[in-house]
Amino acid sequence: MMTFITDLSADKSLDLRAPSLTQLRKRIGAFWLRIIALVSLDLIALFLAYELADIYGGRLHASWDIQENPTRLLPIMATQIGLIAVQGLYKSGANRRDYLTLAKVVTFSSILLLLFDFLYQPGYLLSPFAFILSWLLCVAFVCGGRFCTDTAIMRLRKQGAITCPTFLICRSEDQDKAVKLLDKEGCYNLVGWANVQAATSPANLNTTLREISRLGVAEVFVCSWELIENPMFLYWQLRNAGIILHVLPIELQAIEQKLELNMLGGIPVLNFVPPIITGSDFWIKRCFDFCCAAVAILLAAPLYLCIALLIKLDSPGPVFYKQTRIGLHGHPFKVWKFRTMVVNADKLQKELEARNEMQDGVLFKMKDDPRITNLGKFLRRYSLDEIPQLFNVLFGEMSLVGPRPLPTRDVEKFSSHHFIRHEILPGITGLWQVSGRSDIIDFEQVIRLDVTYMENWSLSLDLQILLQTVRVILEKKGAY
Repeated sequence: MMTFITDLSADKSLDLRAPSLTQLRKRIGAFWLRIIALVSLDLIALFLAYELADIYGGRLHASWDIQENPTRLLPIMATQIGLIAVQGLYKSGANRRDYLTLAKVVTFSSILLLLFDFLYQPGYLLSPFAFILSWLLCVAFVCGGRFCTDTAIMRLRKQGAITCPTFLICRSEDQDKAVKLLDKEGCYNLVGWANVQAATSPANLNTTLREISRLGVAEVFVCSWELIENPMFLYWQLRNAGIILHVLPIELQAIEQKLELNMLGGIPVLNFVPPIITGSDFWIKRCFDFCCAAVAILLAAPLYLCIALLIKLDSPGPVFYKQTRIGLHGHPFKVWKFRTMVVNADKLQKELEARNEMQDGVLFKMKDDPRITNLGKFLRRYSLDEIPQLFNVLFGEMSLVGPRPLPTRDVEKFSSHHFIRHEILPGITGLWQVSGRSDIIDFEQVIRLDVTYMENWSLSLDLQILLQTVRVILEKKGAY
């Protein structure tokens, strides 16, 4: 925490809005350089796409000769660049990495070109093949060029280059959370931080501002805005120094949903707007789960037979292990697994409770569990014991992705806030599994991951988790 001692009495006669000198905003050159670079890159990509389409797809337009007069493309490319700019795809952060929107804008502009040609030049229609080729090349080149640029920038930023010097003002207990949020963006270089109440008090504020200036800070993030005694003074001093001020509401959990920002009585309000068709999320997810599970069961049939035979040869007992677990709305159901333990494993667990490695004792986890068979260790290492749960998915008792269903023994130890995870279908895999699996020994962290998944659900998130699950399994991370 920074300690400041100063007196503002000497500055009381000054107009708060009066800058000590006139200057450009910090890093304004980097701002315009980014826009000019991205626009230039898109223009080159579009020009190459039309040139190649005109060469290899036949003349793009009967009345055009692009190779002789390339200036004919200028109005078309200017329109496309304008539409891309209107969608905010030249802004900083995640905006310029929205490849889906970028592809949609390029597609829309291509349709406009076709419509304009049809309405105003009916005698000289675009060549269909050349038009389709130009559209595909435009999408591929623009998105590909943007992707290569972003990849190069991310690598440079990992080496500490082209990052924005940033200062953080927050409560001590919020520092770690705020730093993680800034690190997640990958474009900020945190050069210093200060406690919000100490650094923004009337006695210390000027020293804080001088420290910010000395460090060459371009952007300041402030958490707990309501704790600042003179927020307008802080705003104007940073404004006059050309420094961007961000108010970071750290008390709000990150919700990666589409939101709108409106003003209500001069105060910003975040609006979470539901989709036009509401209540469809469950059925979209259910149809996806059913189709994927059915296909996976058919493809994995030989693997099922092979594992069943190996289990019979490895140890006495049934092939499958059915355990009562708690599912949607607290309803119990039988979860299917390939047996990886000795037959009397449930009875032996009571004798092993003292060796439980979970910190709060809600779950039962042991790294070297003596109940696991030799084949069971292999099956667990690659999560092959879980694949019979595809039948649970088929029957609607589980989903492919969701909070893991837990045994009755674990649920009986729940605190009241833990039951939120029973409000959606349990899953074969989830954020818990791809974030550390058995290496996570704090159940509160499991709950936080489950709630994060519930708040941010989308079909694309399910696909990401499924792909990460494959990677985690192959790397054998946290599996025992």
